[in-house]
Amino acid sequence: MSLHPTLQPYADAWTHSIDAISELVQPLPEADWNRRTPCPGWSVRDIVSHVIGLDCEALGDPRPIHTLPRDLFHVTNEHQRYMEMQVDVRRHHTAPEMTSELEYTVIRRNRQLRNESRDPGTKVRGPLGSEVTLEHSMRMRAFDVWLHEQDLRWTLGRPGNLDSPGAYVVRDALLEALPKVVAKDAGAPRSSAVVFDVHGPLEFLRTIRVDIQGRGTLETSPALGPAATLTLDWETYVRLAAGRLTPEAVADRVKTEGDLDLASAILRNFTVTP
Repeated sequence: MSLHPTLQPYADAWTHSIDAISELVQPLPEADWNRRTPCPGWSVRDIVSHVIGLDCEALGDPRPIHTLPRDLFHVTNEHQRYMEMQVDVRRHHTAPEMTSELEYTVIRRNRQLRNESRDPGTKVRGPLGSEVTLEHSMRMRAFDVWLHEQDLRWTLGRPGNLDSPGAYVVRDALLEALPKVVAKDAGAPRSSAVVFDVHGPLEFLRTIRVDIQGRGTLETSPALGPAATLTLDWETYVRLAAGRLTPEAVADRVKTEGDLDLASAILRNFTVTP
């Protein structure tokens, strides 16, 4: 048996992004591993540690037994504490140790994916002791690895892969969160519509329609006379949605039309990643 067709796009996206990360960090001198990234409190080493750690968990490896220091001020909740464990345990690893472990983890994960024959609905281990479906787990790994590939690219000044397989996984996941952002978090008026016009390497036009009950739905058709229209490039969209930038930092890259107060409320609530 081979990988279920539903899972193949996520495996392809993960493979593309993890290979890109390996290529980015392999030649880095030791000092560059300490460079600060857009992720609060995390260096290049920390991002790679996070990627390694979560893939090790996907392989079924036990989590490290480790006590976090008390002075990690960027760690403020249980989810962050969970993620930080795999990071902090590797904080003193050298560049060769990091690249070697990354390479070994990728080899093991590639072998696992080649032999994966389980149904997409199979329950597997998720964060904080939760159970998730295999499909959800693989989708989130593709999402996470592509986003952290971009974090490394932004940090190292090596832009690219904004339209790679992982970008489409991330786009679809972020779009799923838009109805709540517009209808609930930003409080868009009932029986209204908000249009997002995104350009760049990954182009799309999406409408969020808010019904009479105040529920938002995602549509691909444009809206006539929307309450607000937001026009921005794909990279800015990702960085805002992932909380890597504030709306104020990219005010010159986001064009808003219509109800400017509504557009501002949407941008204030645009971050959807944990």
